[in-house]
Amino acid sequence: MVVEWLKVSVPKQKRDRYLQVDAEIWSATLSKYPGYIKKEIWLDPNREDDLIMVIYWESKEAWKSVPADVLEETDRRFTEAMGESFPFLEEREFFVI
Repeated sequence: MVVEWLKVSVPKQKRDRYLQVDAEIWSATLSKYPGYIKKEIWLDPNREDDLIMVIYWESKEAWKSVPADVLEETDRRFTEAMGESFPFLEEREFFVI
C-alpha cells in the first residue's frame, strides 16, 4: 500500500467550504479509480490553517494510473468552485510496510 501525503494551507474561515468541495470534487473523482482505498484529512492543532490530506492507494501503479488530464480537469473544477487556488505546500509519498 502507498500513501499520498499532501499539505495545504487553508484559512480557518474557508476550511468548512474547502472540505465540502474537496469531498464533492476530488474525493468523488479519485474514488472511481481502481486501487483507491480511502482519504483522510488531518488538522494540525498547532497550525490550524494547515490541512494534511492522506490518500491511501493499493499500489503506486494504481495511484499513478489516474490520467493527467483527469487530474487537471478536477483541479480546474475545484479551483472554479472555490473561487481561488490552494497550492500544496508539500507533497510526499509513503509505503506502508
